[in-house]
This record gives sequence, structure tokens and C-alpha cells, in this order.
Amino acid sequence: MREESTTSAAGTAVTGVARERAADGASSAKTGQRREAKDQVIVRMPAEGAYLSVLRTATAGLAARLDFTLDEIEDLRIAVDEACAMLLSQAVPGASLECSFTLGQDNMAIAVSVPCLAPQQPASDTFAWTVLNALAGSVDAYVGPGDLLTIVLRKTRESSGSV
Repeated sequence: MREESTTSAAGTAVTGVARERAADGASSAKTGQRREAKDQVIVRMPAEGAYLSVLRTATAGLAARLDFTLDEIEDLRIAVDEACAMLLSQAVPGASLECSFTLGQDNMAIAVSVPCLAPQQPASDTFAWTVLNALAGSVDAYVGPGDLLTIVLRKTRESSGSV
């Protein structure tokens, strides 16, 4: 496992963790399938709308790395922006927003978290939530320890259809 971390003067931190395949080739005797190595990239920045362009750019770059289509990339950029907007309205003033990207072979999970004073999960029966589901494929929200409100977006790349 290797980890790289950078921090800017504005307080935006980016950490990347790459997990290597196991020395045994990481194959499963029962299923005959190889376990998937996953990379994780974490971006931490002030919980302010002015910094959301950093997340939109990171989202697009990472999705492009996984060969998502241009439409899928744009959908993810919009979904991350909307998820952050839902969270920022509840964020503790001066807090940091953390976005964790977990990259699979043909999928991406994006978990956006922010500490809140009295966190409330976004309602799943709203138009905004329906749009998030349509853009990302799958959306969940939960309140974790320390009043940390998290929205998780999961998107799987559409198969190209070419042989």
C-alpha cells in the first residue's frame, strides 16, 4: 500500500491510497474470480461553496481515468455538486468537508462528509434526491459518529457494447 498526500495554502488536502494486489494474485479459489484492487483518493477542504469546483474537477478526472463516458462524467460532476449543496447547508461553520473517492475497475463510490451540529439526513422522497439517484445510479445518506453527515454516491460505468 502506498500513500501520497499534498496540502495547499488554502487548506485543501488530497490524499491518495493505492492498494496493490496480493502476492498470491488475489484469486478466489471458490469463485475463480480475481478480487479487485481499489484505489482511494481523499480530498479535504473548507466546507464552503467556493471550493466545490475542486471536487467537480477531481470527480471528472477520476471518472475519466476509469473510462466513464462524457455523459457519465458530467452526471457525476453534477451529482457531487448537489450532494455537497445538501451537506453545506448543515455544516458547522469553519468545518472541513471530506470527499472520499473509491475507484474500482468499472465503478466509483464517492462519500462526501461534513460535521454538523444537529445533522438530519436528506429526505429520500424529494425531487432533489430523485435527481441524485438518476445522476449517480445509487445514493445513500447516514449520520455517523461525531455528528458526521455523509452522502454516498455509487456509479458503475456503462459497458461500451463493443467486442
